[in-house]
This record gives sequence, C-alpha cells and structure tokens, in this order.
Amino acid sequence: MPAPIQLRSRPIAVGQLRAFEAVARHLNFRAAAEELALTQSAVSRQIQALEEEIGVPLFLRHTRAVELTGAGAQLLNAVLPSVERIDGAVRQIRRSAGRRSVAITTWASFASMWLIPRLEAFQGEYPDIDIRIDASDAVLDMETADVDLALRYAPPGRAPAGAVRLFGEQLTPVASPWLLKSGHPLGRGEDLAHFALIESGDAHGSLHLDWLSWRRWLDAHGLAKLEPKRWLYFNYAYQIAQAALTGQGVAFARMPLVADSLASGDLVEVLPEMRLDSPMAYWLIVVPRSAMRPEIRAFCEWLSRQAEQTRKAIGETGEAPSPATATA
Repeated sequence: MPAPIQLRSRPIAVGQLRAFEAVARHLNFRAAAEELALTQSAVSRQIQALEEEIGVPLFLRHTRAVELTGAGAQLLNAVLPSVERIDGAVRQIRRSAGRRSVAITTWASFASMWLIPRLEAFQGEYPDIDIRIDASDAVLDMETADVDLALRYAPPGRAPAGAVRLFGEQLTPVASPWLLKSGHPLGRGEDLAHFALIESGDAHGSLHLDWLSWRRWLDAHGLAKLEPKRWLYFNYAYQIAQAALTGQGVAFARMPLVADSLASGDLVEVLPEMRLDSPMAYWLIVVPRSAMRPEIRAFCEWLSRQAEQTRKAIGETGEAPSPATATA
C-alpha cells in the first residue's frame, strides 16, 4: 500500500498555475504547450510538480485525452478568474504605456448600423486614439474582460446601476423606395397584406424582444387578422435592414438603427403616423477602472453628442440622458 502523500503548505508557483490553466482549458498537453511556447514535457513536469505540491491528482490521463478530476475542477474555478484578471491588468498597463486606445464591447447589429458609420468622425477629432470593437452578442464580465466600455440594449429595469441612457426606441415599417414604386400602393396598414413582411426571428422567443414582432404592431393598430404575402425572418437587425434595402419586403425596424438610411432616402418610413413605442433603450456602461483615462472621457463625450443627434433624428424629446438607478 503506497505511503500517504505529505501535504505541503508553501505557496504554489505561478508558472505551475499558468500551465494548469492552459491544460485544463484545452484538455490537451500538446495544445497547452504550443500556447505557452514550451515543450510538452516541460508542461507535463509543471503539472506533475503542482500535483505533488497539492497532494492529489488534478487530471486523469487517458491514451488520447485528459480530463479534470474533482479537485482539478475545483482548482480551475479559482485559478481561471485570477488569471483573467492578471492578464487584463497587464494589457491595461501595456496599453497605458503605449498608444492610447478605447476598447468597446457591443452587439453586432449596433456596431455595424450605428457605431461604425460614425467612427470616422471620432477619428477625425482624435487621430491618435485607437479603437477596438468586440462585436458579440455574448455578455462579458466587465470586471475581468479587456474592455473599457459597453453599449447595451435593455429596458430601464434591467440596465446596470450607473448606465447612461443614450436614446430610446420606436419601431416602424420601412421599405425601399423602388419597392413602393413598383408594387401595390402602401398608404394604409391594410395594404401590408400585399407585401412580404420582414422581422426578427428571435422576436417571439423573449418577453422584451417581442416588441420587435410585426404581430405586436398589427395588434396595436387593429390589424390582428392581417396575413402578409409571406414572412421573412432574420436573426440580426442589420440583416433585416439589408433585406429591406434590396426590396425584399417591408421591414419592422428599430428607428435608431435605420435613422441614417431614412435620412439618406435609401429607406422610406411607409406609415410614419403609426410608429410603435418600445420599452427598450440603448445604454452606455463605463468600466470604473477606465473611467478617468482621458481617451475614455473624450470618447464618452463624443458618444454623447452622437446620441443627441440620434435623439433628434428619431424625434425623441425630453431631458438629457441620466444614469440608470435600477440594478441589473
């Protein structure tokens, strides 16, 4: 019977924890070694030394794969956020020592339809500030993610404390001018029966996104029984707008995201007196650790001016944006 392992109490080497995190994430010694620029045998020795220090196995070794033991999974839960925080801090330090930059997280449709078309103006004012956009629908942990600010879409009751409201939202039917000229006249809600209707494919799967559905608009205007020529569903707002721009039907669009296309005449608001108010709004969230950097303050001030222009474009009136008081 093997002698019991002598448990040690001295601190664990950071290099061993880095190797452990890489192997646990990949569940593969070779992939971890390539990521860390080490040999596979060096990584294996690091893990073996860590297991000896802790006193229990962290991985089950199989012929072609490895898996975490219960102890390994417990250790990973502690190591992973710590490593992410360290890496984030190092990136912040490196960035502050070099070029000034602003890292933004937002969702893909907002980035492509609202933010990116305006960035040239910011670059003109601040040519020495770099911009990095993480366009993803995944919600990041702002404490550990390598970002400075977030642009989010939520009702007031779900906006994080301290979030600044940029603008609200109305929903409206839009179409391309040439579709309106070549098809059936569209002057009343009932005329929509002669067209394909375009909407979000996710609109019926969420309480809040239900506001993006044509059925919500039709019910609100006494047209619950109307059936269109056909339905077209897309996952993203920019896909909905693109389908409308190419004349594939009448889209149920978010006013803030299509305001530029309406202003240019690429899209037409077909029933402007029949807009539908939405409870959703667009928010700016600044990571506290970044808030006082001059480039972040400059970007937020510029963003505020851009938001004011959007509020005017969609006809939103009222007081200036204020921080949300509700918690997420």
